[in-house]
Amino acid sequence: MQTAAYDYHLPEELIAQHPGPQRDASRLLVVHRANGSLVHKHFPNLLDLLREGDVLVLNDSRVFNARLRGANARSSGEFELLLLNENSINDWWAMTRPGKRARIGTEIHLHTPLGEKTNITARVLDTNEEGHRRLQFSGTNNILNDLPHIGEVPLPPYIRRDSKNFSTDLERYQTIYANTAGSVAAPTAGLHFTEPFLEKIRAKNIYVHYVTLHVGLGTFAPVKTDRVADHTMHSEKFFVPKETSDAVNLACEQNRRVIAVGTTSVRVLESVASKHNGKIVEGSGETNIFIYPPYNFRVVDALLTNFHLPRSTLLMLVSAFAAPTQTTGRELVLRAYTEAIREKYRFYSYGDAMFIL
Repeated sequence: MQTAAYDYHLPEELIAQHPGPQRDASRLLVVHRANGSLVHKHFPNLLDLLREGDVLVLNDSRVFNARLRGANARSSGEFELLLLNENSINDWWAMTRPGKRARIGTEIHLHTPLGEKTNITARVLDTNEEGHRRLQFSGTNNILNDLPHIGEVPLPPYIRRDSKNFSTDLERYQTIYANTAGSVAAPTAGLHFTEPFLEKIRAKNIYVHYVTLHVGLGTFAPVKTDRVADHTMHSEKFFVPKETSDAVNLACEQNRRVIAVGTTSVRVLESVASKHNGKIVEGSGETNIFIYPPYNFRVVDALLTNFHLPRSTLLMLVSAFAAPTQTTGRELVLRAYTEAIREKYRFYSYGDAMFIL
């Protein structure tokens, strides 16, 4: 299938620039795969759509302050850095902007979001095929320990801020159950949950479990190849605890539903299941699974997700889930998106939600 088939037009005013007043007060578009019906709800109505015995799987990765700012030690030219992957202590791959000026050997003096100078320097060691730079940090025992003070929330580029005040984002661009730091983008489907709402879910005898997948920027990057199948997927680190693997396997054996909160949870579950004959096993690893139509889902029975960017691998995954083993899911998803645009739903990270069952 051609990548252009996953394009759509979104009015800019529907891109949510700020979180709503309450996490769980967003709208919810319910997509019924069996008959293609679309039903408008609000997020608290999700409780009515869940059944006793369901297993809800959420991604508990924590977003860290991965965006840094600094200046060229020689020219004072400004740089923006986005940390991506840690090779070892103070040795990272990162995106740099402007990239062309980050030549090998360039030294960048870091400063705080308010422009205050620090003693920390990043030196460019290498570049890779993706244009990322390998950085060696000095002036710190471990740059990770300094990020809460000198780093910024790595908001996606479609969210704009006029100031460096990220106080609201520090709280709201993070799930309430975030645990292990490692993501440079939030698993946004989980942003809608509050602790009281999770307690209501548990009280209904619905099992809540977690996986960890550290979200990288490649998740949101548009597919640039003409053919979907030619796209090379990035790798992301994941971890599945024993409690989750046991709960999911038992649910599958007893024909109870496994409901993934977010495409990241889907990628973990389906990646593990594809390597273990449909079973979920405890452990850690990396996945570069690329799910697009047609795809046979082994584990996930329902999906809670947000609205995704055109031509993104996430939109392709959702389209695959809308019609497993078939190629018709794209039409259903784009019809749902057209309806959401007509009804002025809020899109992307801070936007509204969709439940596909």
